Amino acid sequence: MFHYTVETTKSPEQAILALTENLKAEKFGVLWQMDMKEKLHEKGVDLEMTYYIMEVCNPVEAKRVLSENALVGYFLPCKVVVYEENGTTKIGLPKPTSLIGLVENDKLISIASDIEKRLIACVDKSQ
Repeated sequence: MFHYTVETTKSPEQAILALTENLKAEKFGVLWQMDMKEKLHEKGVDLEMTYYIMEVCNPVEAKRVLSENALVGYFLPCKVVVYEENGTTKIGLPKPTSLIGLVENDKLISIASDIEKRLIACVDKSQ
């Protein structure tokens, strides 16, 4: 699967707060957060579900992968989503190894694997 997704009993807002703190512990900062429901509403489109998209980055890791291959910037920053589906809050992300695998570079896959483990640990701690 290209993604990692978990369910939580927390509200989306509680999950985002926990996730933000857990990401900080791994030196990932939230660069940007978008409330898709609100943004689409501004554009005249109603989205029934609560859906947040967060872009997160660890600057040291970003420099490492960009220095190895500039094309990796197409996948940066990392995305983490928090949303409600059928009354359940979910936290998920596309797996960095799935994306980096497209570049076909063993060193990058190794770095992506480490980043993926760290992001998954943040997601798991945020449940």
